[in-house]
Amino acid sequence: MAIKTIEWRNGSARIIDQRQLPGKLVYIDCRDLRTLWWAIKNLAVRGAPALGVAAAFGVLLGIKNYKDKEKDTKKFLQHLEDVCDYIGTSRPTAVNLFNVLERMYDVAVSHRKHSVAELKKILEKEALAIFEEDRKVCRQMGNFGAHLIRPGSQIMTVCNAGALATADYGTALGVMYSAKRQGKKFKVVACETRPLLQGARLTAWELVKEKIPTTLICDNMAATLMKQGKIDGIFTGADRIASNGDTANKIGTYNLAVLAKHHGVPFYVVAPFSTFDLKIKSGAQIPIEERKKEEVTSFAGTPTAPAGVNVYNPAFDVTDHSLITAIITERGVIKPPFAENIKKILK
Repeated sequence: MAIKTIEWRNGSARIIDQRQLPGKLVYIDCRDLRTLWWAIKNLAVRGAPALGVAAAFGVLLGIKNYKDKEKDTKKFLQHLEDVCDYIGTSRPTAVNLFNVLERMYDVAVSHRKHSVAELKKILEKEALAIFEEDRKVCRQMGNFGAHLIRPGSQIMTVCNAGALATADYGTALGVMYSAKRQGKKFKVVACETRPLLQGARLTAWELVKEKIPTTLICDNMAATLMKQGKIDGIFTGADRIASNGDTANKIGTYNLAVLAKHHGVPFYVVAPFSTFDLKIKSGAQIPIEERKKEEVTSFAGTPTAPAGVNVYNPAFDVTDHSLITAIITERGVIKPPFAENIKKILK
């Protein structure tokens, strides 16, 4: 995808407003931290890797007006910590965001003997490095995963794990883009992904632009397609992966994993190592974001449910590692037993 989801430009973070797609391609120039926080919270920018990059740029926005002549770096580090804490309140599940915030803070601490002006330059360099690393990692994952797509096959995906969810190429969709560039011909079934239709609005938009044959389905049609033998594999992204391989992703991913297991369909997770949370043992420890009821009771301002109805709206679910065929990373494909092999490949 030749499109820039997020970039650092003239002292501001420019993002695609994904809430406007596919109808309009609109950009938001986040010139201050509060605007970027709002963009993350309200899903103008989303996708675990892209949230990591957004967090790095958010740090730059949060420190840019701090007085360069201030000599007390201890106060600057406290300000930086406050900025990181504030960004962390935007969304709780995608661990990339927190990993990047920790990385930015650690870089500053390790250079605390420098002046404030120098620290700001060091942090900008680190943020741009995080952006470039994500672009490189996307290509590496795509190349590792492409061999899992057989010519003539039809594969399924959920939510959006493409260029719009990263700084460049995508995770799950990145595998598909790499397979296409290798000359493979295949088809994709995109689940619409309720309640915000990120599969219909974003994934279908990306795949059509990339000229990959795509069929859009309602989420509750997936089981029938698998029963009919029309799905050869499922590729998803991830927002957080525990040390045992349990994976949090967009709500509905777990449904697909259970169905895939029943029908003998391979189920692949595609994610960089920045999505792994090795501090937790299982998916039971992953915090699950619950979002406002209006995302379920209305769409684009139009009511879709009666006023006053109770709503349960978790943004993610957790897929047990026993349901996952393999995890595709920038360092290779990890197969079960995940707890053992995740440690091996990290080393």
